[in-house]
Amino acid sequence: MKRTTEFVLTERTKLKRLPKRAFYRRKIIYDILDEGFICHVGFVDRDHPVVIPTAYGRVADMLYIHGSAASRMLRSLATAIPVCVAVTLVDGLVLARSIFHHSMNYRSVVIFGTAIAVKDKKEKLRALRSFSEHVLPGRWADVREPNKGELKQTLVLRIPLREASAKSRSGGPMDEKSDYRLRVWAGEVPLRIIPGTPIRDPRSEHEVPIPSYLSNIMARFRA
Repeated sequence: MKRTTEFVLTERTKLKRLPKRAFYRRKIIYDILDEGFICHVGFVDRDHPVVIPTAYGRVADMLYIHGSAASRMLRSLATAIPVCVAVTLVDGLVLARSIFHHSMNYRSVVIFGTAIAVKDKKEKLRALRSFSEHVLPGRWADVREPNKGELKQTLVLRIPLREASAKSRSGGPMDEKSDYRLRVWAGEVPLRIIPGTPIRDPRSEHEVPIPSYLSNIMARFRA
């Protein structure tokens, strides 16, 4: 099947409220996924709705999540049941002159699909590498890879990226015309993740300098 630049609009991904904020382009959606760290996976387990937060990784048109092989919820997901995945980035607070028009600037993605357990060892390692490289590029090559026992204890699920949409808001407040005369501070408060100073594990047996990939990502976040 030919890869398209936009996801096909479906009844589930069509944005009904504020449709002007919707995006269906793969690049926009993938950029949001690549910037976020945590997703929330929703599904129905034994007639009960469940939402779990978890880390994720993306490889091309595939989203991967993972956890303990002993997790009942992850084992439920591995039975090829429908799932909904959400990722949200908060970019700022929007302070209006009325409480009704206060808002947030954000970028979000919602994905619908089916989670499938990854059995192939090579794909499993590729998925685990994607988790590591997603959070801290360069780290995977610097540490010990999972051994056979650790791989067995880890359940990896893949969700094909076939049905997804993005929604975002940016800019300042949108007040009622009559409220602009109010003597109230209004505007945006930008928010972003900023890493703190790394803390060395006191049990380390060697004096190892901070690796360049960690310094690079710290500099990027603080720029």
